[in-house]
Amino acid sequence: MTKAEVTQLSYDIVGCAIKVHKELGPGLLESVYELCLAYELREKGYLVNQQVTTKINYGKIEIETPLKIDLLVNEIVVVEIKTVEKLLSVHQAQLMTYMKILKKPQGLLINFYTDNITKSMIPLVNDYFSKLPE
Repeated sequence: MTKAEVTQLSYDIVGCAIKVHKELGPGLLESVYELCLAYELREKGYLVNQQVTTKINYGKIEIETPLKIDLLVNEIVVVEIKTVEKLLSVHQAQLMTYMKILKKPQGLLINFYTDNITKSMIPLVNDYFSKLPE
């Protein structure tokens, strides 16, 4: 996987989110947007895992956690869906931590409680992204 491929995948995910948002509008539960976004992505041929549970390695132990990642697309991009008036820094921190735990290079924080997905969406990358080939 290259940086360009990850970026294109993220672009496609955002395009699907825009489609869902245009169809449904703001104000629904996160779970509704998650289901619809997963449907749109699968229709485009992407592998989509929903509510991905994860374990945390801490010291010499592996801990079962109640953490659930909203969407993992093509085993590369972590998508965290929100329906809040304003995205907070804690939401970005949550996504960055999910990306670190899963060792994934890109994350998208998508807030469906907005007039414009593109303006409110926050893309995040980490060290895994910087290590990818161009």
